[in-house]
Amino acid sequence: MATDQGHPGHDRGGIEEIVVSAHPGGRSRFEILQGTSVLAGEELARTLRSTIGDSLDGLPGLSQTSFGQGASRPIIRGLGGDRLRILINDLGTFDASTTSPDHAPAVDLATARKVEVIRGPATLMYGANAIAGVVNVIDDRVPRALPENGRVDGQFRTSYGTNGDEVLNSGALNANIIGGLMAHVDGFYRDAGDFKAPGFLRSDRERAANPLASGESEPFGRAENSDLENWGITGGLSYVGRHGFLGASVTRLDNNYGIPVELEEEEEEGGSTDSEAGGEEGVRIDIEQTRYDLIGEWTSDFLVFDQARFRFGYADYDQAELEGGEIGTLFLNDEWEGRIDLDQIAHEGWTGTSGLHLRSRDFEAIGAEAFVPPNETFQWGLYSFQSYEIGPWHFDAGARLDRQDVQSDNLGVERNFTGISLSAGASYALRDGYLIGINSFRTERAPNADELFSNGPHLATFTFELGDVDLGEETVKGLELNLKKAGGPFEFLINGFYYDYSDFIFERFTGEEEDGLPVAQFTATNARFYGLELEADYELWRAGEQAFSINAQLDFVNAKETASDTPLSRIPPLSFTLGSDYESHYFDVHIAAEYAASQKDIGEFELPTDDYVNLTASLVVHPFEERDISLIIEGRNLADSDIRFHTSFLKDLVPAPGRTVRFILRAGF
Repeated sequence: MATDQGHPGHDRGGIEEIVVSAHPGGRSRFEILQGTSVLAGEELARTLRSTIGDSLDGLPGLSQTSFGQGASRPIIRGLGGDRLRILINDLGTFDASTTSPDHAPAVDLATARKVEVIRGPATLMYGANAIAGVVNVIDDRVPRALPENGRVDGQFRTSYGTNGDEVLNSGALNANIIGGLMAHVDGFYRDAGDFKAPGFLRSDRERAANPLASGESEPFGRAENSDLENWGITGGLSYVGRHGFLGASVTRLDNNYGIPVELEEEEEEGGSTDSEAGGEEGVRIDIEQTRYDLIGEWTSDFLVFDQARFRFGYADYDQAELEGGEIGTLFLNDEWEGRIDLDQIAHEGWTGTSGLHLRSRDFEAIGAEAFVPPNETFQWGLYSFQSYEIGPWHFDAGARLDRQDVQSDNLGVERNFTGISLSAGASYALRDGYLIGINSFRTERAPNADELFSNGPHLATFTFELGDVDLGEETVKGLELNLKKAGGPFEFLINGFYYDYSDFIFERFTGEEEDGLPVAQFTATNARFYGLELEADYELWRAGEQAFSINAQLDFVNAKETASDTPLSRIPPLSFTLGSDYESHYFDVHIAAEYAASQKDIGEFELPTDDYVNLTASLVVHPFEERDISLIIEGRNLADSDIRFHTSFLKDLVPAPGRTVRFILRAGF
């Protein structure tokens, strides 16, 4: 199970101890009536990849968009895009990643302290755009506390990966200047060449359906134009007092990566167009972002509250799509977000959190792939989440009011939406660490600017996208059941979920073509999602500081249109992972094999994918008794399998990287 443990203290930890701050009030994984995961310490260092989607792919219920090794967003329970929020310290990433899968999120886990994942609607705190869930990246860019050991603390990581000669160096430092005045600096630099694939880049089905012209060689082994180079640096100051802190930070992020397929339309005989893997002059993405954050907390009683949290962030984001070194399309995004959250004083088992949330986005695309006209979006929300506990019973209930105004001056169109989100749940703590719970919800999500206003070629998804300015809100009603056990040699979490969507917004192929691309029309339909997630860990043997355990994980999701029973596109297949762990004072060993089944429940104009096995292993060495220093050797896809993620638009054009071994040095001080 994903834990919040590192060395020192790398021993097996219970799920009850792990607090998830992205949930109202901050509660443990055991108490929350939703699926949750937490990565920190050595486990975060071991799973760290060049994209956030790839880094989190092994967690329960998560998959990834996988658009090369430079761009990949998480997908939760088959839902992604604008239904899933990626956050940095409770605020958005302020980028263009929801607009297209080839756009990387403006976040890197290299300097993160912890990553929290909530699977299922987190709409009460974060709005209807978190209907699939939340990924919250927590770092120390604004120091929240004084160093425990002296005036300075921090962390350092360096790693080398064999596939693509990937090099990553990162570090973070907090320093107590004087009194409660704290300074922070962190940074990272990553460089990787083209990655190697296990065989042919194009899948067997793609090669059979679209054979290359006579004399052309089939791309094999090396994924050309898949290299990347990115870096980031942050500086922050804060004042930490007896009753909280207040601080600010500035972050600069630069990311340059290649798209390992040719996205440009190429004229062929007969006037048709095609997109091929391994183009000689591929498209590159160059991202620059400057971000400003202001964060504060007050932890002393006032009125009926005992804590207040304030967050505000603003970013200026530029993304250039380079074709032959020249800018083909430029994406500009000015965005800010702010929130105030108030925690009530606990009284006779009653607790609660209420808040105000504001968000503004000014987006513009200029150039060949400007399939969305300039647009502005403003959102505000008010929410309250209340909890009551009596004996073994725990009850939750919450409500949120959202307002969204979206307009395009170029089109002379403005749409206004008002939505309400409701949730209620109950859990009962049984004997011997068992807990059973149920959570229900109803949420309304307004269509975004892409779904309303798109009208043009979107080469990254190989479609001509058409929006619909008359789209209404989509409504989802759902239920989640869970059974958990914490403590003792056997721990497990089981989450079953069911979502019933009215007016689910997705792209439907019309059968027509425009500019040589199939037309995909944003439309609304009724849909249902259901699935199961299982985590289990059994400690077979323990002697002092030595222990051996086995663990298992199961993920399943089914998503179809309700009326026609037609599968939706890019839904992840059933997967099962079996692993084992050996822990000791000086070293730990982890071995796991993930089996992903073939996916034959496919949407229109979609090819199936074959099953695969992903074999991983790691060795973590703690060479010093009282030092937080780890040496890690970690291998992924050790069997060199042909892995193609069904959730990826590129699944038939380029596979996931082949065998990779990484060597990591991590130190905390």
